[in-house]
Amino acid sequence: MALNVETISKLERRITITVPLQPLQAQIHQRLAQMSRTAKFAGFRPGKAPMGLVNQHYGDQVRDEVYSGAVEKSFGDAVDEAKLRVAGYPNIEHKPFEAASENLEYTATFEVFPEVNFGDLSKIKIERPVIEVSDADVKKTLDVLVKQRVSYVPVKRAAKKGDRVHVTLKASIDGKEVESTGETGIDLVLGDAGRVASFDEALAGGKAGGSKNFEIAYPADHNPEQLAGKTVAYEVTYTSVSEPKYPELDAEFAKSLGIEDGDVAKMKAEITESLNQEVAKRVSAKLKEQVFQALVDSADFEIPRVLLGSEINRMMETTMQNLKQRGADLNAIKLEPAMFEEQAKRSTKLRLILGELINSNGLHANAEQIRAMVNVFSLSFERPADVVTWYYADPKRLDEPSALATEENAVAWVLSKAKVSDKKVKFDDLMGNA
Repeated sequence: MALNVETISKLERRITITVPLQPLQAQIHQRLAQMSRTAKFAGFRPGKAPMGLVNQHYGDQVRDEVYSGAVEKSFGDAVDEAKLRVAGYPNIEHKPFEAASENLEYTATFEVFPEVNFGDLSKIKIERPVIEVSDADVKKTLDVLVKQRVSYVPVKRAAKKGDRVHVTLKASIDGKEVESTGETGIDLVLGDAGRVASFDEALAGGKAGGSKNFEIAYPADHNPEQLAGKTVAYEVTYTSVSEPKYPELDAEFAKSLGIEDGDVAKMKAEITESLNQEVAKRVSAKLKEQVFQALVDSADFEIPRVLLGSEINRMMETTMQNLKQRGADLNAIKLEPAMFEEQAKRSTKLRLILGELINSNGLHANAEQIRAMVNVFSLSFERPADVVTWYYADPKRLDEPSALATEENAVAWVLSKAKVSDKKVKFDDLMGNA
């Protein structure tokens, strides 16, 4: 086999390879001989047809298979010999196989993986969020849990903020009805998060059996946009007004949260532990996010087009699947590769960096670390032992926990090299409640 390697660009290469055909003739003859033992032809018993007939029917097919195999093998041998790391599939060009006589010459054009160099990791600055879960944080969490278990009791007074009203309403713009609840009506909690404040203020003061007419002028940036910049007239009839009733923080409430003996102190301790676990998870995620961004920013190399294109296609397919699951009309949606290019560049670049960092420093997760990650996954289920058994029943199922555990090794390794400083943060800021 003769070969010639040509550098087209920084990452693109072209190899011209010549494969002698004489050694392949024996393979072709051997395959045809094997086929002749079972081939069926009219007028001949199986295995008794003359080789000329077998060759006439199957010769071109067998030749193409043998030559294709030779091309594949010779390309693999060539890149090994030239010590090239091929990114993606090569584009192979050759004359028709039947036109080849003594030698088969073909060209393979492809991209190679770039040399991944990241900067001095000791110069990377990482801020580690530091937080202690306080009694006030536990109380806020309990307040949320209490509100989630609210019930409503009918009252005869006028509605106020926090009350739930059951109303029937009609909405009109310029005298034309645009919305109606019909006779069924709708429940609304005045002052709930995300509601239009002016609308709820207008609803306040109504009583069961009464009605109200009022107008709301919506701002130009209102969502939904159908009402943006419009003045809407409402006709409202109140069916009922109910005030909220919140459960007491007592034994019954504790039992509703899974504390079998109703011990309130134990309930608070479990909530504290749960918050600490969530804080640790959020801190870990913040550190990983900073490390990944620092690695992307510190490395400068060209990304193979074939890898970038593959990542863009993957993102587009995932997006289409998500839209389909949400019931979107896919015929009305047109996704363009350019929409995903920047995100794909970052994820592809990061994947190449992590691959180099992990392989160069032996950071692949070991069996113990993988098991620890599986155990973490299992904690979200009622029967953790069954989840662990499920993961280990098929080695392929361990790919995800293995990849995540390896990522954690990479993050820890970078943190050991970087300048890490502690930064106190508020509970609500870390949790995104601010």
